[in-house]
Amino acid sequence: MKAKKAPNEQLSFLAPTLKEQLNPREALYVLSQELDWEYFEREFASFYSEEGRPAKPIRLMVGLMLLKSLENLSDEELVSMRAIGPACSMRSPMHCL
Repeated sequence: MKAKKAPNEQLSFLAPTLKEQLNPREALYVLSQELDWEYFEREFASFYSEEGRPAKPIRLMVGLMLLKSLENLSDEELVSMRAIGPACSMRSPMHCL
């Protein structure tokens, strides 16, 4: 089942979003802004069904694969890196990358 898009609402006007907390000059941040994410959505959409358990977002999966390839990470290293903090979420964003 294809993942549903989560709303990008800010929780509080006093709390900055993740995107506002990251360095916009970081190479992976720049890459995330340059990629045509809609292209990946279109290309991989046929592999998803409307039935069953919701899948992880296509953007997340593509972002993780790019990060794994660019940083030459094993699956285990990628998982532990993702668990470290929000910067990894930006690199392989569910909502930003």
